[in-house]
Amino acid sequence: MRVYFTLSLLIIGAATWSCNRNQQTETVDPAEQRKADSLEMVKKAEEEARKRPRTADDIKLSTELTYDKHTLEEIYPYQDTTRRFQLDKIKEKLAFVENFQRAPASYAVLQNRKNKNREAPLVKNYHRNEYKLISDSLGTERYQAAPLYVVGETDAPIIYGRDGALAKLLSSDTLDMVKLEGVSFEGIWETPKRYVKAIGDTVTFHRVAFVDVTNQNILTAERIGDCEWAIRSMNPATSGVHKPPYAHETPLGIFVVQEKKAKMFYLKDGTSTIHGYAPYASRFTNGAYIHGVPTQSVNAPIIEHSWSLGTTPRSHMCVRNASSHAKFVYDWTETFNALVIVIE
Repeated sequence: MRVYFTLSLLIIGAATWSCNRNQQTETVDPAEQRKADSLEMVKKAEEEARKRPRTADDIKLSTELTYDKHTLEEIYPYQDTTRRFQLDKIKEKLAFVENFQRAPASYAVLQNRKNKNREAPLVKNYHRNEYKLISDSLGTERYQAAPLYVVGETDAPIIYGRDGALAKLLSSDTLDMVKLEGVSFEGIWETPKRYVKAIGDTVTFHRVAFVDVTNQNILTAERIGDCEWAIRSMNPATSGVHKPPYAHETPLGIFVVQEKKAKMFYLKDGTSTIHGYAPYASRFTNGAYIHGVPTQSVNAPIIEHSWSLGTTPRSHMCVRNASSHAKFVYDWTETFNALVIVIE
């Protein structure tokens, strides 16, 4: 009898527990459940948004000038037409800058100013351009460039990487050949260590100067938050002109500010005679600097402005600015910690 009684109690208890559990489940507030589900959906959406590559539409670009001399409007008159700052294109480039920095990386810059790290070997397919200089299939000149090899194939490079180009370092820089993933260029390549300057994994590129060779202007932008950038200056500029044998156009692309000179002395074309200087020069690729108005004498005082600024290309690859704006860029950027992006 006792066994049956105990068994009956267990059955009754289990049934009671089951009923209570069902009652608890049934008494969950539907509004609270919807709220919890909604919060979970928001959390998932935010997580997906963080993973999604940034686009131009994500970039918030405000005008907060810290240099306000010779400032141009977003759209401004030029002769019998108008010119503009290509803000849509600038936002696309800023989204690219945001994206490549989202994952941790060790950065490096290609360097071979005046072939100081040796002349690059011949690429497999080359030609001579109008300047009678050897160039690769993409038009990048051998002079001052770094050779880029297919990984594991070191018989001859395929293309040249421009001096000042940014890359991610994928192998130890203690090796004779290092592996790179291009930021300024596409693909994964190998190049001799001597052409590479490692700049580490803590550098951030939050200051960018945009040079527009079509509209002949320059805009500087600074990152102030996630996808938030502030325009710091909007000014006329004069870029390089394609005029063999001495003057080169300013190359398009993404470059790192590598060097600064308070006075950049330049030679008279075809001679070894110093002709004058350009003040507050910030070099970003080959012999291309953002600098102030050049003088015609080494002893001349600094010239603030020129009628030629913002008109047509006429420089020797460099980007001329009002001298006070060149000083602003000179002071505002840090070497190996700021970018120059040239657009058309």
